[in-house]
Amino acid sequence: MQTAAPVVGIIGGGPAGLMAAEVLAQAGVAVEVFDAMPSVGRKFLLAGVGGMNITHAEPCAEFIQRYGAGSAPLAEMVRQFDGQAVREWVHGLGIDTFVGSSGRVFPTEMKAAPLLRAWLSRLKAQGVRLHVRHRWLGWTPAGELRLATPEGEITRRFSAVLLALGGGSWAKLGSDGRWVPLLAAEGVAVAPLQPANCGFDVGWSSYLADKYAGAPLKAVAAAASPSAVKKAGEFVLTAGGVEGSLVYALSRELREQLVAEPSQPVHLYVDLLPQRSEAQILAALQQPRGADSLANHLRRKLKLEGVKTALLHELLSKPQLQDWPALAAAIKSLPIPIRTPRPLDEAISSAGGVRWAALDAGLMLQACPGVFVAGEMIDWEAPTGGYLLTACFATGRQAAKGILAWLATAAQA
Repeated sequence: MQTAAPVVGIIGGGPAGLMAAEVLAQAGVAVEVFDAMPSVGRKFLLAGVGGMNITHAEPCAEFIQRYGAGSAPLAEMVRQFDGQAVREWVHGLGIDTFVGSSGRVFPTEMKAAPLLRAWLSRLKAQGVRLHVRHRWLGWTPAGELRLATPEGEITRRFSAVLLALGGGSWAKLGSDGRWVPLLAAEGVAVAPLQPANCGFDVGWSSYLADKYAGAPLKAVAAAASPSAVKKAGEFVLTAGGVEGSLVYALSRELREQLVAEPSQPVHLYVDLLPQRSEAQILAALQQPRGADSLANHLRRKLKLEGVKTALLHELLSKPQLQDWPALAAAIKSLPIPIRTPRPLDEAISSAGGVRWAALDAGLMLQACPGVFVAGEMIDWEAPTGGYLLTACFATGRQAAKGILAWLATAAQA
């Protein structure tokens, strides 16, 4: 009796799921991809709205450090499919790339849509079948997949299954975290989903919120502790707090401080004039002020004005503003009090997910033989800058390799 050819079901049509589908299809395995949204790759497309940052050009040794000490398994996967490999893969789709001044890598057209179209065209040519508006609901008692479709619920059985459902941010694009209780019910250890690359609430005065919400703080530096080396960049004041690339880069440290010591104050320490030393700032402040107001003195002597001056008035007392050494110290390290992260659904990405200990080397769930996971479902996080997408690609490839090994073992049984 001839055994039926294996068919793999992939739940989730984001970058991790599609990359796994490509590796499996190239190996000659039949693949069906299911996505709850009306089309696949919705969050991928959103990531490209402001310019499709696909990966980063820094050396691999530095690249993998961006994922933190707790993600050693992920680091090895990224080594096998690093930034250069991602660029070569993009070029294979007929899309040229360039390296920006910050080392970030972009498609020449700066858009995600042409890349996704080319990718989907190649996947379809390889025989990958896509099913949209199919939401995974879990398993039947017999172990079949339950899927909600426009025509009603259906069940399907596959030789192996990959779950690539994303984390918990941007629910309207499909990453809604509804898979967490489904896996927990199967005995899978899942770390709580938390916002990553997110903004934070501060609680500004009505004056600052009304006048400066949306104002960017450019050419600044910041750190999550007063003794840490500050990172250069920029961020934005919101009506209730702070957000932007520099805040996102520090969001893990700020969030972990809030969790570890919820009763202790947490601050974002901002250097408003990183190009000048504290001594230089103090010397400028001590120059004759004449009849100038403090605002004019700061503008004339330090070119400090607008939202930066407003922040000093917001966060410092009158005695501090009139004490030149105290003011110089504050300009170099202004402590902005951080209250809470913004909600998970607003975050660019999420931390938490399936714990590494719940997975084998091929990313198969220890508690669910034949079921694999990839992408942001796993407990890792990374800063923006192409690191998120690269890790999704890398884990998708790793899961596909794990599936191929699983199928080979099953065929020999």
